[in-house]
Amino acid sequence: MIPLLLATVEATSHAAASPGLAEQFGIEPKFVVMQLISFLILFGVLYKFGIKPTIATMEERNAKIAAGLKHAEETQARLAAAQAESAAIIKAAQLDAQKAIDEARKAAKDFGDKQQAEAIARAADLLVKAQQSIELEHKKMLNEARSEIARLVVKTTEQVLAKKLSDADRAAYNEAATKQLTVI
Repeated sequence: MIPLLLATVEATSHAAASPGLAEQFGIEPKFVVMQLISFLILFGVLYKFGIKPTIATMEERNAKIAAGLKHAEETQARLAAAQAESAAIIKAAQLDAQKAIDEARKAAKDFGDKQQAEAIARAADLLVKAQQSIELEHKKMLNEARSEIARLVVKTTEQVLAKKLSDADRAAYNEAATKQLTVI
């Protein structure tokens, strides 16, 4: 600032040396120097209290904007990562759900197969019981038929032999016929 002031003073002294130009326009060198000094003081005050804080505020604001842009980029990167992670989680959940569905289908099929096997076993058991019942009924009928046939044979034999045999002979024939029928 001082070199500028000295340069202004020299210019004024040169202007004073050439009386023609300054006198033609009516310029007083001492007023020009004072105006120049006033301007420099005003410029210094404005720079210190106006321009310098404004520049500092602008730099601070630029720093905040840069930080905001950096934060926005980081947020966008985190958002992309979160979207990728959520897509992976959704895919994993879909795979788990499909696996659970497949397991449920398999369990249902196994249960159905088990129920079918049990029904077949019960049917086979009922069939075996029915066959046993039929055999028992058949044996019972055969026994009843044998006893009825034996009774009829004895009665018929009694009637045929009643005319020619004695009571002792008849009893012996009856016992022999009964033994032979029960063995058959």
